[in-house]
Amino acid sequence: MIKLGLIGKNIDYSFSRKYFTEKFEREAIDGSYVNFDCQSPDEVKQLLERTDCSGFNVTIPYKETVMPYLDELNKHASSIGAINTIKRLSTGKLKGFNTDYLGFRRSLKPFLEEQNHTHALILGTGGASKAIAYALELEDISFKFVSRKPEKDQLAYDALNGAILSKHTLIINTTPLGTYPNITDCPKIPYRLLGKYHLLYDLVYNPVETQFLKNGKAQGARISNGYEMLKLQAEAAWQIWN
Repeated sequence: MIKLGLIGKNIDYSFSRKYFTEKFEREAIDGSYVNFDCQSPDEVKQLLERTDCSGFNVTIPYKETVMPYLDELNKHASSIGAINTIKRLSTGKLKGFNTDYLGFRRSLKPFLEEQNHTHALILGTGGASKAIAYALELEDISFKFVSRKPEKDQLAYDALNGAILSKHTLIINTTPLGTYPNITDCPKIPYRLLGKYHLLYDLVYNPVETQFLKNGKAQGARISNGYEMLKLQAEAAWQIWN
């Protein structure tokens, strides 16, 4: 029997447990998938030491803090500086991977217009944003991070103006703003400056159409939520575990 789990905080809403439980039933796989709701990094450390799960997914807020507790990282996870998948090797050691960048890159491709989407804004600077940046680099799309507390070479939300938004036509929300039940929340960008050439991508998938996406759609922008990315990253994690 394969035993898997999700490590995160306040994760009752999570996609992963439902996805893998249904997968096990559909494909007649003898497996279990458990949510490990950890309130602190120390709890995560203890969990990794005591459980016999063969693999884990990792979500907010532990994609970066979990890394010191692992024995090794694959090259992509190391380059990104964040992980979302852990495999227990036959030796018992724990190895970290990142499948977020794969899921994002594959789900974004059908929307990309080569001549139009050459510059992107990444809203948020957490663990998920690092995987998005890595995928954009692979697609040769230049990007800027937008943060509430901008560091060097990052933009503040109130700095976003017409010139910046006319150039950066791909906008990706990597923050949890707008996630159920806080469905009226959204990143504070000047949506009135968006138009038909913009593509808004939200990593949030519940609700299906976040306020961020609704605001963009009202201005004629193309939109996508993170559901397809989640399915693709989950299947990539499954391949790693097996």
